[in-house]
Amino acid sequence: MDFKGNLERVKASIKDAKAQGCTFRTGPELEITGYGCEDHFLENDTFLHAWSSMAELLRTDLTDGILCDIGMPVMHRNVPYNCRVWVVNRSIVGIRPKIFLANDGNYREMRWFTPWHIDPSNPGFGELEEYFLPREIAEITGTAKVPFGIFAVSTKDTCLATETCEELFTPDAPHIKLALDGVEIIANGSGSHHQLRKLDKRIDLVRGATSKSGGVYLYANVKGCDGGRLYFDGCCMVWSNGKLLAQGTQFGMLDEIEVVVATVNLNDVRSMRSNFIARSYQASSTPTVHRIEVDFSLGHPDPLSISESQPIEPKIEGPMEEIAYGPSAWLWDYLRRSGQRGYFLPLSGGADSSSTAALVGIMCQRVYRELTEGTERSKALVLADIRKVTRRPFYTPPSWQDLCGKIFVTCYMASEHSGSETRSRAENLAKQIGANHTSIAIRPITDAIVKVFQQCQFESDRIDKSKVRADATWNASGTEDIALQNIQARSRMVMAYFMAQLMPWATDKAMKGEAGPGWGSLLVLGSANVDEALRGYYTKYDCSAADVNPIGGINKRDLKAFLLWAAKERGIGELERVANAVPTAELRPDKIEGGKKVEEQSDEKDMGMSYDELGDLGHLRKVEKCGPLTTFLKLRQLWSHKTADWTGPQDNDKAITPSIRVKEQPKTFDEKVAQKVKDFYFYNAINRHKMTTLTPSYHAENYSPDDNRFDLRPFLFPATFEAQFEAIDEVVKACKKD
Repeated sequence: MDFKGNLERVKASIKDAKAQGCTFRTGPELEITGYGCEDHFLENDTFLHAWSSMAELLRTDLTDGILCDIGMPVMHRNVPYNCRVWVVNRSIVGIRPKIFLANDGNYREMRWFTPWHIDPSNPGFGELEEYFLPREIAEITGTAKVPFGIFAVSTKDTCLATETCEELFTPDAPHIKLALDGVEIIANGSGSHHQLRKLDKRIDLVRGATSKSGGVYLYANVKGCDGGRLYFDGCCMVWSNGKLLAQGTQFGMLDEIEVVVATVNLNDVRSMRSNFIARSYQASSTPTVHRIEVDFSLGHPDPLSISESQPIEPKIEGPMEEIAYGPSAWLWDYLRRSGQRGYFLPLSGGADSSSTAALVGIMCQRVYRELTEGTERSKALVLADIRKVTRRPFYTPPSWQDLCGKIFVTCYMASEHSGSETRSRAENLAKQIGANHTSIAIRPITDAIVKVFQQCQFESDRIDKSKVRADATWNASGTEDIALQNIQARSRMVMAYFMAQLMPWATDKAMKGEAGPGWGSLLVLGSANVDEALRGYYTKYDCSAADVNPIGGINKRDLKAFLLWAAKERGIGELERVANAVPTAELRPDKIEGGKKVEEQSDEKDMGMSYDELGDLGHLRKVEKCGPLTTFLKLRQLWSHKTADWTGPQDNDKAITPSIRVKEQPKTFDEKVAQKVKDFYFYNAINRHKMTTLTPSYHAENYSPDDNRFDLRPFLFPATFEAQFEAIDEVVKACKKD
């Protein structure tokens, strides 16, 4: 919805392309409005402002001498379409609507747009219709109407067409018929978000689009945080005959405009196609797409004076680099665009909050590196953003740690059960990344709340904190236990928001007394991982309730590996110590026997399953669309390598909620798998209400439980799964007989 900013970026990209000698330019999907407008696309104003932006572009000479393919929404006969508008020499050539809309996972395009209808009985792309241009556009171009539909643009020396994002991913992609019909250059304006281990799929699809049938393919993708949980990772590409000629950066977070340029030899395309006899046979009978002729040439007038681009190998970042670069870029984009003063994080010294802190540190490293090593344009942009965020009009950071200290505050919020080990890890980590660190004790808050409750005219005096999980047999009331853990966690959330508002005022001594709008507030960072969110293993409205969460879509397995990677590759050594520690909430006393500690609170023991097991369960539920029975059947095979003494659910019936309590602990392999499946689905069901309030998180895993965008299930449904669990039991019985 940043119409002015988007228009300036479109203009700058065309200007850069022309400066490098380009005669054709394609841009990302819906670049005029931004891809992530969501229900703003239901507003007619959005379409009106889009045309106003196009009018401003057409009034300039930017499109003189260059054919441009621009993404914007268009209303045709009162129907909204996601379109590509072709422009050259201040005129509109035609408007091409999207045929296949993205309508799964994170995408809801059919909520806002209508797919362009193609008659299935017609083997081609259908007839072109007339689109009557808005009066303002008609006055500029001198044309009242233009073609609307699926077409190719015929210049004096070649033929071009386009497809849009999702169309590349479909089995019967438009580029197949277009290539067979002689279209030599195909452009794709895309809005594809980053997800761990996903880029290779895009590369394979684009490679395949040109390797079978020849041709040139230009892939232009959105770059940056587009106003939500997704980070669009760019990585624009130019391919020819199955070979990569140019590739843009995947996580270039600081320069808003990137133009990827290649020089191609169309004779190579013609040679490959003409010598592929089977392709020629198919092409001779393929349906014809409508051509729109344009009095324009793309080819260089003196081909011998230029050098064509040579093939290169695709660059694909590893998963750890993706975790480091994607969320850190998202954090910087979110911070500089939100107008807030920085970030605040309750830093416990555990793996999750330490991962979040590390990402902020890496963000500062990347910002500082761009400031010292970037292009002149990106240096100016970064410095302006730094001064805007820090509220320091003359500040230039001498190091990335100094920048971190200006925009990042961490706090160790100690409960009465917190240990010196976690406190030490939090302090050392904050020192290594330069964060402004402090610590507080939350016991006075929790004690006060318990005292207030004891004033109620009930049997509230039974609450005895000394008995909760403190005696040798751990026989304290489960109700008291959970209540006392929850109030500690929620107290941290309250303090986090209080401190986020006051810490800039308390720490920026140099700014006190200066005129201006004040010191601003910090955004509170959450640090709940995707597995715990899926299991519901967190307190609703505890310190996982925050403004944004950069690790909310990353599983625990990857987070631990990331900590070890960042310790080595990013010089944050304390992270190795964090990675090797046992995950614990530190909300209960340790188990004491004979005056000695024999067991500390463990997240995995509390949950009755390991983080690796949670990852498998979450993947089967969301990605493979499995119900409880199919999950059990698949896990019997997936976990078949586990040994006979593999740990099942906890060996005390308090660990199993009464609704799914079993008469005796599972002993056989099948019984253990069955019980873990039941526990997982049960706890997911009873905790679905928590997922409706999850902090907006960076989307990285395709089994995210994010209720608001990605996992659209009801938050109230039967948690006992009677028919499903009975079916599992029948299979277990049959296995015993065998």
